[in-house]
Amino acid sequence: MALEEDYFYNILSPTNIRSLNLSSWIPVDSPCLLEHIILPVEFGFFLILLFQLLRKNLNFINKQNKIPSDMIHQTITTNHGLAYKISIVLTTLMVALHAATLSLIIFNHETQCTSKFKAIASETIQVLSWGVSLIAIFKVSRTSSYFPWILRAWWICSFILCIVGTSLHTIFSVSQKGQIGLREYADFIGLVTSTFLLIVSIRGKSDIVCVQKSEVTEPLLSSKPGKTSEFPKESPYGKATLMQLINFSWLNPLFEEGYKKPLEQSDIPNVDIKDSAEFLTSAFDESLRQVKEKDGTTNPSIYKAIYHFTRKKAAINALFAIICASASYVGPYLITDFVDFLGDKEKQGLKTGYLLSLAFLCAKMVETITQRQWIFGARQLGLRLRSALISHIYKKGLHLSNRSRQSHTGGEIMNYMSVDVQRITDFIWYVNVIWMLPIQISLAVLILHTNLGLGSMAALAATLAVMTLNIPLTKIQKRYQAKIMAAKDERMKATSEVLRNMKTLKLQAWDSEFLQRLESLRKVEYNWLLKSLQQAALSAFIFWGSPTFISVITFWACMLMGIELTAGRVLSAFATFRMLQDPIFSLPDLLNVMAQGKVSVDRIASYLREEEIQHDVIENVSRDKTEFDVVIDKGRFSWDPESRTPSIDQIELKVKRGMKVAICGSVGSGKSSLLSGILGEIYKQSGKVKISGTKAYVPQSPWILTGNIRDNITFGKEYDPEKYEKTVQACALKKDFELFSCGDLTEIGERGINMSGGQKQRIQIARAVYQDADIYLLDDPFSAVDAHTGTHLFKECLMGILKEKTILFVTHQVEFLPAADLILVMQNGKITQAGKFEELLKQNIGFEVLVGAHSKALESILTVENSSRTAQNPIAEAESNLNAKLMHKEQHDTVEDNPPERKGNEGKLVQDEERETGSISKEVYWTYLTTAKGGALVPVIILAQSSFQILQIASNYWMAWVCPTSSDAKPIFDMNFILLIYMVLSVSGALCVLVRALLVAYTGLWTAQTFFTSMLHSVLRAPMSFFDSTPTGRILNRVSTDQSILDLEMATKLGWCAFSVIQILGTIAVMSQVAWQVFAIFIPVTAVCIWYQRYYTPTARELARLAQIQIAPILHHFAESLAGAASIRAFDQEGRFIHTNLDLVDGHARPWFHNVSAMEWLSFRLNILSNFVFAFSLVMLVSLPEGIINPSIAGLAVTYGINLNVLQAQVIWNICNAENKMISVERILQYRNIASEAPLVIQDSRPPSNWPATGTICFTNLEIRYAEQLPSVLKHITCTFPGQKKIGVVGRTGSGKSTLIQAIFRIVEPREGSIVIDNVDICKIGLHDLRSRLSIIPQDPSMFEGTVRGNLDPLELYSDTQIWEALDKCQLGQLVREKQDKLDSPVVENGENWSVGQRQLFCLGRALLKRSSILVLDEATASVDSATDGVIQQIISHEFKDRTVVTIAHRIHTVIDSDLVLVLSDGRIAEYDEPSKLLEREDSFFYKLIKEYSSRSSGFNSLAAQHVQS
Repeated sequence: MALEEDYFYNILSPTNIRSLNLSSWIPVDSPCLLEHIILPVEFGFFLILLFQLLRKNLNFINKQNKIPSDMIHQTITTNHGLAYKISIVLTTLMVALHAATLSLIIFNHETQCTSKFKAIASETIQVLSWGVSLIAIFKVSRTSSYFPWILRAWWICSFILCIVGTSLHTIFSVSQKGQIGLREYADFIGLVTSTFLLIVSIRGKSDIVCVQKSEVTEPLLSSKPGKTSEFPKESPYGKATLMQLINFSWLNPLFEEGYKKPLEQSDIPNVDIKDSAEFLTSAFDESLRQVKEKDGTTNPSIYKAIYHFTRKKAAINALFAIICASASYVGPYLITDFVDFLGDKEKQGLKTGYLLSLAFLCAKMVETITQRQWIFGARQLGLRLRSALISHIYKKGLHLSNRSRQSHTGGEIMNYMSVDVQRITDFIWYVNVIWMLPIQISLAVLILHTNLGLGSMAALAATLAVMTLNIPLTKIQKRYQAKIMAAKDERMKATSEVLRNMKTLKLQAWDSEFLQRLESLRKVEYNWLLKSLQQAALSAFIFWGSPTFISVITFWACMLMGIELTAGRVLSAFATFRMLQDPIFSLPDLLNVMAQGKVSVDRIASYLREEEIQHDVIENVSRDKTEFDVVIDKGRFSWDPESRTPSIDQIELKVKRGMKVAICGSVGSGKSSLLSGILGEIYKQSGKVKISGTKAYVPQSPWILTGNIRDNITFGKEYDPEKYEKTVQACALKKDFELFSCGDLTEIGERGINMSGGQKQRIQIARAVYQDADIYLLDDPFSAVDAHTGTHLFKECLMGILKEKTILFVTHQVEFLPAADLILVMQNGKITQAGKFEELLKQNIGFEVLVGAHSKALESILTVENSSRTAQNPIAEAESNLNAKLMHKEQHDTVEDNPPERKGNEGKLVQDEERETGSISKEVYWTYLTTAKGGALVPVIILAQSSFQILQIASNYWMAWVCPTSSDAKPIFDMNFILLIYMVLSVSGALCVLVRALLVAYTGLWTAQTFFTSMLHSVLRAPMSFFDSTPTGRILNRVSTDQSILDLEMATKLGWCAFSVIQILGTIAVMSQVAWQVFAIFIPVTAVCIWYQRYYTPTARELARLAQIQIAPILHHFAESLAGAASIRAFDQEGRFIHTNLDLVDGHARPWFHNVSAMEWLSFRLNILSNFVFAFSLVMLVSLPEGIINPSIAGLAVTYGINLNVLQAQVIWNICNAENKMISVERILQYRNIASEAPLVIQDSRPPSNWPATGTICFTNLEIRYAEQLPSVLKHITCTFPGQKKIGVVGRTGSGKSTLIQAIFRIVEPREGSIVIDNVDICKIGLHDLRSRLSIIPQDPSMFEGTVRGNLDPLELYSDTQIWEALDKCQLGQLVREKQDKLDSPVVENGENWSVGQRQLFCLGRALLKRSSILVLDEATASVDSATDGVIQQIISHEFKDRTVVTIAHRIHTVIDSDLVLVLSDGRIAEYDEPSKLLEREDSFFYKLIKEYSSRSSGFNSLAAQHVQS
């Protein structure tokens, strides 16, 4: 045995394989070779099959004896599937075939083997083996859905034996008899049969379905069909065996499900625990901790943390990558030996050829297994790092300080999470190239040195020269990439801002201007993309031209050195040069990815080092140790820690438990900053802040989460029906719920876009109340609600359900101040006065300014009220056709018409994201291919690639044909001439590649640009209902991720589908020149490949779609969390939000991980099949008699065949990959076909240039609803707003006031009725003509990132003088003059460096500049104090005295001076008349509103009057 081992070692050692001469083995003419190989294999399988069959029978008998009596009467029905039936038929056929062959041999039929005993024994074993396997099939367990492993192994083995046997029998029969006999025909039938059994074996499923029925087990009620578990399934990857991990068969159950029906998110198994976001986040935290401890620093290096986090998995991947790189060079190394063998078969013996073939096959198998493992491992490691980084970026976002938040826009932080994290994971993929590169180059030089001696040095020099040439090209490409990313960042930031403020843009008729801005930003990006793709085309030319350059230099150097160029050496060199292409171009790619990765790591590291809010700024004191809930001692706070001028200073505050503290002051005085100081949101420069108890916070700008109303109120707390009901009643939400189609389960749009301002405010007040906290901090909670609702909130909420709680509330409603236990008056960042209402009035040092303004406004109301005590006016009575009883009945009817419970999606605003199912339609492909030049360039591209393939084959064919097969022979032509022809052919081919690459680049980018432009126009022209129901993240995902795929990948991926087919056709053409018999296996294997592709595609396609869809929720949740970070921290909900983020990351990881795993599942199988095709072709070349083929051409076939596994896999892989990428085209096409708003301009129906002249607005039977499935918001509105009059619109929150304004601007289109302005039906003119002639100050003030000038005059229509004049009028002139940059003073994202009140004043400034005939004020002064409000009302009265002004206000004094007042209730007109006439009737809604307001303020008024008298 030891001698045999030494013998085999000597044969297979690299030093002896060239001189291998097995004369002692069976010679070529010895015909029993097949029996020697087959007999032991067959006999071994026969014994194993027999043993397994006997063991299973014994187990079955034992089980039968143990069956309980009550189980015997059960009915068991077995349904045998197609696979089971086919296996029986085919196995029976194989038994019959081998029995027939055995009969032929027994009856003296001539056999190849001279030993009749061996031939009979071989066939007998075959008959017995197939007979036992047939019995084994019948005995397949009813409970098993898979065939036994031994049976499947036998079918695979018999397929290989059939290939070998058929080949050898055919060659023997043709060479000896000149024809094919009965035995060979039987072999061919057996080969086809075993091929089908191979397919059954690979699939593995038996398709047996067992249905067990009994009286006990029959269900009483059938379960609902189609219902799937909401929880993800357990990870099959975590339970996989070693063999399943190697061949990825742990994915089989998922493929089975995906093949039957389109996969849903719930069908996808969970990721393994080690791949879960929670585990990975804690692991990354541990890595950071280790680095901290090791380096002794508070800011650990993220590079070291990433190294610690990834090192173990990366080391395993590196090992696989190194083995893969080494195995890939075995083929080129053995080509010379193979060509030498083909030239001298008789001398070396067939065994040499078979051993060489086996060596080729083993190398390819090792390469396949290791390649799949390192690629999968790299993907998995990338997933792990991505999950960890996303989680840390999210956690950091929740703790950023205000200054850090302003220095990083939301768009930038989103880019860290999407773009930068992706680049780092790309680097993880490329990191294996670092280990592979030196090994690949070293092995290439070693092979070349073995074949060409010193000529290899010339090859090395040429390789290094090409690599060096690529470095400057890479630097250029890197610069282009940086420019592309910068341009993309600018475009995405602008797009995000446009989408966020879409309502403002439409109202102001600025959408066309901002569309042009986005297009100009895209043009900059397009130009850089074009330059990048042109440079990439040049790189492609160098890539395909490099083997020519290196080979010409190498061959000329060999010629000068006198080294003989034989066919074997040339072909080996060709194979090696082709293998060198990867390392040559991996280096610049590696450098590029390293540079990009470093930039991204540095960006993320910089972000993670950003300043956070001070975690130790608040001192928490136990409630049993103090009577004070809030204490601030010598507090000094600043939004800018480095500023010498604090935002608020000299803060001394002690709030006892249960106190109600009111904070008032003018706009920008520091009221919100004081609350931020108590919350710890603002930087504390000095002093102490002590808190005793839990906090709840209501910010000034409502922060509403996407979801339903109940979830927004409970906010992570367990739902308690009793407590919830009390909260809803106290916050005046009960009536709103009755009007909503789904009650409190009604979906809220993004940022609460489908809710009125008052509803959003009350929802977040309810959220605070439901938390049952100890301390409540309310920032101007009454600004967005009407007087009635404000009173209800104050009485039932602040003074009712929260009466025992400590409350600090900012307010501009002075009438609520007398009820406060303590009033703080803020001015210039200091508490200038503190005390009770009566005390402050006596101090006479500033408080009376606020009180005086309010007192004056109240006095105007009381004057009107007292002067209106006359008889009812009959006209007013006719106009006010609804008395209180009728209003009550109407409200009752409304409730009945709109019951809260609804089924299905009725009332659901934000629908699930659109997802196509099934295969991507041909129309999508056709649209993409024909967008540029009607598809005329596609045939030119295919022609260019075909020309390249033909020229490349011709150049290699030329060298193989003209070079001698041995060093003794002379070349046919002069070597200079040979190399010249080779160079001309190769360079011509490379030029074809250049043409193809440029055409693909131009066509792809042209198509991408066309798609982008049409999508952008479609989105920006969409009605507001689209933006109400579509989260911004979905749109941003399409204009960023999907558009990037179209810009940089789609054309290339689709092109390579055609190019890889052309390549494989060329390879097969070359191989068929020398061994046409290869088609005998190539055709069935190709059929199997196609079957695999079709089996794989449905699952992979849906996984890719789901992975795309699951990105948006992560980004959307992050954006919402950033916007509401202060609220999340105030409620101590960071843990819940971080956990939600982890769940969303896992939700994306599940389809993504299984998608990349599915790619490896397919690639592994295709590679294995390709390897067998290659091995079969080698066996054919070895088996063919010497002299039939030219050894040089045979060597060329092997040179091409080495890459056959790669090419064949590439064809299927490229088709699947292109289809996955085509999903992005499909998604963009969805947004190219959005239903558009009415035309911007209708040429045949344009209003006069001076329209509207008087501003008369007539409503006739107007009915409005936001969507067909939602109830009407306005119902049968019929009234007229006279021109040049002031009309006040009042009504309780949610009554339809803002909807009426939106109808005037056609933000929502009338379902019935009409609106006529100055005799022009607004529905018959263009939207731009309408909106540009009207002015509005909206309820939610919007500001754009940029400058003060850009926000006031984005269209650049006005001079600086006019802008300054407008600023002075809206009380902002002095503030802006104090800024260093004046009109160019910066405005950050969302205008967050300006208070909400100041933002509202900026909106007033826009209206003052525009000076339209009709001005609409929608809660225009809700966020300013009474004094500022009074000044603004005077300015509006003066500036718009001869214009129509429609005012929606909750402050009654702002509408009391109106010429007419419209009272809305539940979307209907309750009253409409002059204020004085409405006040004459005590049953009027307006009278009650005024009476309530005046009585609420009566206490305040008496105090104020006493103060004035004193």
